[in-house]
Amino acid sequence: MDRLEGFAEYAGARQRHLRRSAYLLCGDWHLAEDLTQTAMVNLCRSWGRARQAVSLDAYAHTVLVNTFLRYKRRYQRQADRAAAYSSGQPDVAPADSPELRLSLQAALLQLPPRARAVVVLRFWEDMSVEATADALGCSVGNVKSQTSRALARLREIVGDSLIDSGLR
Repeated sequence: MDRLEGFAEYAGARQRHLRRSAYLLCGDWHLAEDLTQTAMVNLCRSWGRARQAVSLDAYAHTVLVNTFLRYKRRYQRQADRAAAYSSGQPDVAPADSPELRLSLQAALLQLPPRARAVVVLRFWEDMSVEATADALGCSVGNVKSQTSRALARLREIVGDSLIDSGLR
């Protein structure tokens, strides 16, 4: 049991936060719960290594993102999601409305999984470029270029009305 000392406390404190991140990655609360639980099992399996990490939260996010990417590779359901969101550009509401949040979430779901992971880690989790690169196991330059392309794609999806609303 000494091996798992602290895991239950960490899991209880951070599971809800990780589930929110998982939701932004996949766009489905039920799937987010499954991804979070799978990530927690994987984190528990590597708890000895995880608690020696420089940042336990960064390690947990890496496990969660890898769980999500593994799921996307195995269970590719792009056709269903693309059909659901292929109706054109989502309507963008005023900056202070829940509709804007929903529009951005719908646009986020149109990004490829890796680009979505970069956007979630950089802007939702407020991770630095370096921390995002560590979490995704890629170079800093790769994170910068993926971020640039993902933001450009989001601008295409959402349109200029988001920029006009004052959110840049």
